[in-house]
Amino acid sequence: MDLPLILIQALNAVQYGLLLFLVASGLTLIFGVMGVINLAHGSFYMMGAYLAFSLAPLTGNLLATIVVGLLLSVLIGALLEWALFAHLYRRNHLQQVLLTYGLILIFESLRSRFIGDDVHSVSVPAWLDFSIPLGDVMTYPAYRLFMSAVCLLVAAGLYLLIQRTRLGSQIRAGAANREMVQVLGINIDWVYRLVFALGVALAAFAGMINAPVTAVAPGMGMSMLIVSFVVVIVGGIGSVWGALVASQLIAFADTFGKVFVPDYAGMAIYIVMAIVLLWRPEGLFKS
Repeated sequence: MDLPLILIQALNAVQYGLLLFLVASGLTLIFGVMGVINLAHGSFYMMGAYLAFSLAPLTGNLLATIVVGLLLSVLIGALLEWALFAHLYRRNHLQQVLLTYGLILIFESLRSRFIGDDVHSVSVPAWLDFSIPLGDVMTYPAYRLFMSAVCLLVAAGLYLLIQRTRLGSQIRAGAANREMVQVLGINIDWVYRLVFALGVALAAFAGMINAPVTAVAPGMGMSMLIVSFVVVIVGGIGSVWGALVASQLIAFADTFGKVFVPDYAGMAIYIVMAIVLLWRPEGLFKS
């Protein structure tokens, strides 16, 4: 394997890892702060991809599509938290799993009813529809580099929100001790609603920006959910920083596993997870 091909695979791994981080960070926030096992999180990723497919012809450009899609995602997340998830915080995990699995079935039924079961695609924006030369014969799509840059900006913004703002301190305090936060006069219900809406928006955003480079198809949410849970477990439940590190680790294992050992590539991420858990059962980082 020559250097340009290795570079392309490394860029693919970084881009995939950053995309995984967007989905997994929302998942780990919801579980780490609210204590809810949300099996429907992959459906929010799927929702974002289908929003991109549905809104792109109406808005005419990707930026407007993402803005409208994010607003709808936040609204849907807040409504779901108010109507359903707010009743789960003191319930056991079995009830959480049953309700969120039911949501998966509802989302899939709605998708099938209103959009259908066909595979769709979303066009790359014209101003990013070109490739950058890597060596004499290989090129790399500019849109994938754009995706990586946007994901890095979102990751930096999420870090600043959690670590450097008043809302972030309330989120961290609510994760540590809900009752104490309420005693201090903070409306923890609104904090939880914002956290859930943020988690939904992150997953949907990942689906929207990834729609131009992947098939918008039934079942895409479930495959992303499984890998995202692996990221959360490896990184440490509730740790956003752990989700970032683990997402890159998992992405490199998956990408280069498909290159070097394609017959066993499907096992690569689970082997990494097993090794990490044998070494650190709580994950790489604690929340």
